[in-house]
Amino acid sequence: MPLIFAPCNVPLRVVRMHLDEKIKRHLENLGISVNSELEVLSVSGGSVIVRVKEGRLALDRDMATRIFVAVKEA
Repeated sequence: MPLIFAPCNVPLRVVRMHLDEKIKRHLENLGISVNSELEVLSVSGGSVIVRVKEGRLALDRDMATRIFVAVKEA
């Protein structure tokens, strides 16, 4: 499911990212890559705030619709 539709406060795993290489590389430097873990903290006005490792990151609606996640299985 796209990150924009993911439930809040649930551990997620990035399945795929449909972004150009420059943006994908930038997100990888911030800790978001395929198979990385993150958690949606809030969705507000199209922006998505996610917890990545020990930090928080805000993503705009366009980027959040191009990052696909799955609920992390325990």
